[in-house]
Amino acid sequence: MTLNVLMFYLLSGIILTFSVLTITSRRMLRAAVYLLFVLVATAGFYFLLNYQFLAAVQLTLYAGGIVVLIIFSILLTSHISHKFAKPAPWKLWMGVSVLAVGGALTLWTLLSHDFVKSAGVKTVPVDMHLIGNQLLGMGKNGYVLSFEIISILLLAAMIAAIVSVKKEKNKKSETL
Repeated sequence: MTLNVLMFYLLSGIILTFSVLTITSRRMLRAAVYLLFVLVATAGFYFLLNYQFLAAVQLTLYAGGIVVLIIFSILLTSHISHKFAKPAPWKLWMGVSVLAVGGALTLWTLLSHDFVKSAGVKTVPVDMHLIGNQLLGMGKNGYVLSFEIISILLLAAMIAAIVSVKKEKNKKSETL
């Protein structure tokens, strides 16, 4: 077993374990930290594939941006020890059924596809000026719009976290 295969299995195990912990944890802060581990391990896959740029984007944008934003939202609203209620049994059954259908569809897709290596694929040299112009460009192959949409996503995540916590805080103050 080569080191790449060993790292693949290790990262896969980390992603599967912490994904399950993310959705089953009843504590909000722990779920956010588990999500951080999943996103960092996903960046590890990009490093294994020699996609350093995508790995850097994964680490800075998702692991460094969204998760830190969620954690700060939790800390700012003083709900560090907040525990979610246990879900209803019918919600658990619906989740398990979606898991079964999604897993079956994924397995069917993987097993029915022939993965063959293309013999005539040529490598393309990396031009940093071209990458920089594309990142800052708004025309064809430009990425500015994507970064603007992601900034709106970050703002929406922050607002949603604060609104959901404020609703619960108002409900608690009304019952007192």
